[in-house]
Amino acid sequence: MDEPNTSCAAFQRVAAIDPEAVAVRSVGGTQELTWREYGAQVRAVAGGLAALGVGRGDTVALMMANRVEFYPLEVGAQHTGATAFSVYNTLSAEQLRYVFANAGNRVVICEEQYVERVRASGVAIETIVCVDGAPEGTIGVEELCGRARPDFDFEATWRAIGPEDIVTLCYTSGTTGNPKGVEITHASLAFECQAYASVMPIEFGDRITSYLPTAHMADRVTALYLQEFCGTQITVVPDRTQLPAALADVHPTIWGAVPRVWEKLKAAVEFSVANESDQARKAALTWALEVAGRKAAAQLAGTSLDDAQAAEWAKADELVLSKLRAKLGLDQLKWALSGAAPVPPETLGFFYGLGIPISEVWGMSELTCIASVSPPEQARLGTVGKLLPGLEGMVAEDGEFLVRGPLVMKRYRDEPEKTADALDDKGWLHTGDIITVDAQGYLRVVDRKKELIINAAGKNMSPANIENTIKAATPLVGAMAVIGDNRPYNTALIVLDAESAGPYAAQRGMADASAAALAADAGVIADIARGVAAGNAKLSRVEQVKRFLILPTFWEPGGDEITLTMKLRRKPIAEKYADQIERLYSPTPAADVHEPAQPVPSS
Repeated sequence: MDEPNTSCAAFQRVAAIDPEAVAVRSVGGTQELTWREYGAQVRAVAGGLAALGVGRGDTVALMMANRVEFYPLEVGAQHTGATAFSVYNTLSAEQLRYVFANAGNRVVICEEQYVERVRASGVAIETIVCVDGAPEGTIGVEELCGRARPDFDFEATWRAIGPEDIVTLCYTSGTTGNPKGVEITHASLAFECQAYASVMPIEFGDRITSYLPTAHMADRVTALYLQEFCGTQITVVPDRTQLPAALADVHPTIWGAVPRVWEKLKAAVEFSVANESDQARKAALTWALEVAGRKAAAQLAGTSLDDAQAAEWAKADELVLSKLRAKLGLDQLKWALSGAAPVPPETLGFFYGLGIPISEVWGMSELTCIASVSPPEQARLGTVGKLLPGLEGMVAEDGEFLVRGPLVMKRYRDEPEKTADALDDKGWLHTGDIITVDAQGYLRVVDRKKELIINAAGKNMSPANIENTIKAATPLVGAMAVIGDNRPYNTALIVLDAESAGPYAAQRGMADASAAALAADAGVIADIARGVAAGNAKLSRVEQVKRFLILPTFWEPGGDEITLTMKLRRKPIAEKYADQIERLYSPTPAADVHEPAQPVPSS
């Protein structure tokens, strides 16, 4: 059978494979949707939306947590021929005004808690469909579906959708200015899912969790769209704090995470071992992690274990590590991913030692999400794999990586000048990333072109590399911004991790777990100083952070300092914290300016 070239054709194909199989579920399985039920609800939603006048070329916005109901609503909207897209639940009314005006949607499907914010946007929304309540002036999902006309031709409607129609809009969380609406066609999406699955095998029934926001292209591709094309089973995780419980419940067969999630899982394992009360069990875990550490070190060094070491790892795996993977819920993985930002090599090595090899991926919304990856057995540490088959890549004279092929976006919606800046007349997308390519085609990401630091001596450095190296050394750090452009040495603004603050304070008997209290605490400062020193030890002398300041605040996604996809807004940070940055370079450091815990070796 020919491969489907629209998301709707793909969905209809996989929905018929095993109609009684569970397609979407909640953690613990208290709510489940079979493929038969899923298909019937998609038909009903499409009919209801069509009755509202939604059809090919229209747009429909969704705003809700990760929940079972999202899937038939989203896929139902797709089957009308409309462009369905999600917005981040944290967007303000003013931000919604810009996005809705740019998208041109007349319909919003949302949770009750967001209705007033949608209205406050001031955009003329004709219909608000509420998924979990009935505020005045809205309609419920049941009422929506009940509006379908008897003569609505579902089959003809979805079959009329063409591969060049726009399947979704992804609003990039730009580090400056308003977000750009990336237009993705059905053809690009079909290529993405099929090319990806040719490299990283996916089968009907493979299990995955959806825990990133549904507006995040990584969640849309790995959960929603791969399900439509491959028939995966999705378990929705509405609150990321439920993720450990969800993994233990699902035992996913395919799974990915952003680096921060992998780092938190690593810290959780190390913390549980360090605080194990049963001494015999603690000794076994400590031994197994030491053995795993040797395997990790070999991987990081590009060497292999000798026969004796390999035999010891196999024994540790049988006795301890396999049970540890099962406890984490990561014992049935065919592959695991890390993407959206560079992941520290030590983190990759740690999980490799545990028997969980992770493949790094690279991509962006403008490339329909994932553009490069290699399966675990072919992955090379420090690289993001090879371009997916069917794509072309080229390194420009200034080091910027260019990509051409079926994954390239159609355009930025109603932004012709910005589209022309990104897409040249030969079809090359200018990614803005500095990337090197080795003789075997493996890509290595250096940093964003616009974010490289050039110090006072003219040395080029990647701030992201420095930040990730230091963050890997201390889970207390939630975010950090390295400063050093046109400066004699590097310094850093450090923000504590909001999720770790409470447990850290409780463990140490601190009554106040606020950012301000922790930033001034001598124990916190000492822990961060040791972490900075440990990170510095892995960096060249010129890259090392010489001074740092812990800010008395948490940085929230979508705030002044970081985007909704956790990227630093470097220019606004430099402006907002100009006084603190100047203090970092004062000849006489202020009391809140700190230095690493110990001298670090140069390299």
